Amino acid sequence: MGPDLETRTDLERLYVDLHRHPELSFQETRTAGVIARELDALGIEYEEGVGKTGIVAVIRNPADSGEPGPTVWLRADTDALPVEERTGLDYASTARGTDPQGLDVPVMHACGHDMHISAMLGALRRLVSTKHEWAGTIVVVFQPAEEYGAGAKAMIADGVLERYPTPDVVLGQHVTPLPAGTIGVRSGTQMAASDGLRVTLHGRGGHGSRPHATIDPIVMAAATVMRLQTIVSREVDPRDVAVVTVGAMHAGLKNNIIPAEAVLELSLRYPDDEARERVMEKVERIVRAEAAASGAEDAPTIVIDHTLPPTINDVDATTRLRTAFDRHFGEGTVVDPGMFTGSEDVSWFARESGAPLVYWFWGGIDADAYAAAVAADTVERDIPTNHSPFFAPVMQPTLDNGVANVVVAAREFLATR
Repeated sequence: MGPDLETRTDLERLYVDLHRHPELSFQETRTAGVIARELDALGIEYEEGVGKTGIVAVIRNPADSGEPGPTVWLRADTDALPVEERTGLDYASTARGTDPQGLDVPVMHACGHDMHISAMLGALRRLVSTKHEWAGTIVVVFQPAEEYGAGAKAMIADGVLERYPTPDVVLGQHVTPLPAGTIGVRSGTQMAASDGLRVTLHGRGGHGSRPHATIDPIVMAAATVMRLQTIVSREVDPRDVAVVTVGAMHAGLKNNIIPAEAVLELSLRYPDDEARERVMEKVERIVRAEAAASGAEDAPTIVIDHTLPPTINDVDATTRLRTAFDRHFGEGTVVDPGMFTGSEDVSWFARESGAPLVYWFWGGIDADAYAAAVAADTVERDIPTNHSPFFAPVMQPTLDNGVANVVVAAREFLATR
């Protein structure tokens, strides 16, 4: 049964508000306040400030016998990205924030976390209103700082696994550029492992008119960036999966000053620990070799900012959930999207607790627009993806579907009265 018009309109207003007011990782204070207000209205107990800006909510609904029943953990991430929105929506973000380097940056929900929050809160409304139909415990994790790969670990370090009932299953979802009405999920590796690296190349600064008296880290950085591109194209088997992306390069402040150092920020992706070891070795070899080739007097500094494990869906739990989705939404709704080379930190909750994980994607693109792009072979060009300044899920039916997905998934693993 879908939501009534008043409930749907209210949830859409909530989504628009969150979209207009995005916040960067570990700065999600207003967002947490909005979530807390909604939980208060539903009478759900919760704790704020978990892992700095996270919220954990609990719905305890024991069976008539007094048995607590299964414990289902639901997770929604809450942070936004330093991206300037270009969607043209009348509720587009114009927010700005301060990034970890102290820079003033535009902020946008370019990954759809505002949709994740809204769908989760809508699902909680429905689950609370149907407590007479199910039994068990629901633990809802509104997690900060997914974009830095740090939020789940921060909540775990804050004792979330010790203070709350141990999960029997961990569930989560992510809106993605699939056609609305489609659910993408697969058993096994659903998303890649990743590392974020910060590489500092040390040169010798000086006047731009006297390059011969310097060791130019900008040239060193340029050579390093180009050589890094050969790892995947020349050193990884074409049948394997690996990504080496240089997402940022920082060097210099003025055109007539050769700086003393340059900084590269890398994103590495791979399906497993063995591939990680191989790619990391190649990256380090190239970085050090290019520095040596440039005559650097000091070795580069390589710091791992974060490490994310592969997101691995439990086979049995995934099969069970696919069956539930097919039963509720109809055959053909669920597709195998293949392994995504994006990464997630949701699996830390499952790994650290020993619980099975099921993490799925749901479509947020107008189905007709997606079909037209497929027919024209222009999906990559015409369908904005997550992290794009043009990415914005079509509000409906994406929001209704997101709510229904969570309700169906949670009910599948809870007891039935």
